[in-house]
Amino acid sequence: MSHKKKESCLKIIPLGGLEQIGMNMTAFEYEDSIIVVDCGLAFPESDMYGIDLVVPDITYLLNNIDKVKAFFITHGHEDHIGAIPYVIREINVPIYSTKLTDALIENKLIEHDLDKKVRRKVVSFGQSINCGCFRVEFIKTNHSIQDAAAFAIYTPVGTIVHTGDFKVDYTPVYGDPIDLQRFGEIGKKGVLAVMCDSTNAENPGFTQSEKSVGKVLDSIFTEHTKSRIIVATFASNVDRVQQIINTAYNHGRKVAVEGRSMVTFIRIASELGYLTVPEHTLVELDQIKNFPDEKTVLITTGSQGESMAALSRIAFNTHKKISIKPGDLVVFSSHPIPGNEKSVTRIINELYSKGAEVIFQDTHVSGHACREDIKLIYSLVRPKYCIPVHGEYKHLVAHSQICRELGWDKDDIFIMKSGDVLELTPNSARINGHVQVGNIFIDGLGIGDVGNIVLRDRQHLAEDGIIIVVLTMEKGTGQVLAGPDMVSRGFVYVRESESLMDEATAILNKAVDECVDKNIRDWGKIKTAIREALSEFVWKKTKRRPLILPIIMEV
Repeated sequence: MSHKKKESCLKIIPLGGLEQIGMNMTAFEYEDSIIVVDCGLAFPESDMYGIDLVVPDITYLLNNIDKVKAFFITHGHEDHIGAIPYVIREINVPIYSTKLTDALIENKLIEHDLDKKVRRKVVSFGQSINCGCFRVEFIKTNHSIQDAAAFAIYTPVGTIVHTGDFKVDYTPVYGDPIDLQRFGEIGKKGVLAVMCDSTNAENPGFTQSEKSVGKVLDSIFTEHTKSRIIVATFASNVDRVQQIINTAYNHGRKVAVEGRSMVTFIRIASELGYLTVPEHTLVELDQIKNFPDEKTVLITTGSQGESMAALSRIAFNTHKKISIKPGDLVVFSSHPIPGNEKSVTRIINELYSKGAEVIFQDTHVSGHACREDIKLIYSLVRPKYCIPVHGEYKHLVAHSQICRELGWDKDDIFIMKSGDVLELTPNSARINGHVQVGNIFIDGLGIGDVGNIVLRDRQHLAEDGIIIVVLTMEKGTGQVLAGPDMVSRGFVYVRESESLMDEATAILNKAVDECVDKNIRDWGKIKTAIREALSEFVWKKTKRRPLILPIIMEV
């Protein structure tokens, strides 16, 4: 038996979240135990037409379902909890998380009518959970959402520290600073590997404290005593919302909240005591018009330029209750997430054109560690191996350069891809093999029924449109009774392209006649002939490739 133990290794398998921001999910496997850290979703890229959300492919977990013991969640952001309602239906194991994270997960499960079916346990910082052959300790960190945790995962081959998304904040708005002492204690006992947040690995220096935003807000409020103030921020950043409410209260202003996620977060955070609202400060959105503009503040979602979010609707005059007036001040208390810059700029332009003043500098600090904070964690924990996680490839590379600066050998730093299997023993680490990973698309109520082929058709339709060719043939004789008729959408404006459509019809007639002459009865062959003839003609004339859909009816 002892011989068997020697050979066993710990496998770390990221199922998502590497080379991208979002969809974080990592499996830790040792013999017959698997625990999973995080279960996040990603938002669709601009070329994923009609897709609402993207969740990780969990084939590997389903194939090893008897080994899967539990989910451990670092914090309550969508890219760490968003896939839970979709994954938990197929892998119903307990979920361990901190108090606020648990409340947000519960809210998600209620929406999907799964709250009664799932076992959840709230874990406090410093507490450890035994699970299979693992023990997982929750360590207090700071982030742009409260109750974020790092994990020390004690395994038979050594300790793995997973930082989760973190920053080092010595003066957080609520609660305690990051438990650096505990990181140091764990480091002293020896750590096999660290999986550390790479989001800000390119940025020099230290990440500023969340409190610094409060000072900036205060000076903005002091300078704009005559304006109505609208502040857009992330719903999940409860500390930011707290600071906006505090500043409004200190300046004698009433606060209204707009945006579904913002209302939900504020309700949950207040109930749990993470958010303290002075009496008579919050008013309903309908009530805000009863107060003079210079006495009001509106906190809203949509700081990322999302077209359906409150701020976008307010800016473009499609909001039922709020519209922009000249003299309004709009504060973006966030940075555009990479890829959202265009949408944010569009809203800023719209706000300016309606006479509002817009502030988008210095009113945000990141929730992720910059280079010096990352160095601090490595200096405290001193792992044998470094595994940069959470970030696009360039972030992971920047992170590995930090490790090199700190003296790690490049052979001890692992830049992994989602699906890679990292095998660890007390004295070795190597990437050995790859498991199935990928994107599962969620469109409306459909989970995974839109695959790459459907998506390719949608891209095709979006780029070049569609032409439908309808043909009626007589059963038995194969004579053409009606058609071929053409209908097009998103290809050309038919009324102005009659000659093109006439030529196309002539080409079609010719192709169909040829089939009839050759006595071809096979629909597949007729459709192919139609498709080829029309496609070649359209490409010659327009350099476009619409989707061509022949439909044959038999009477």
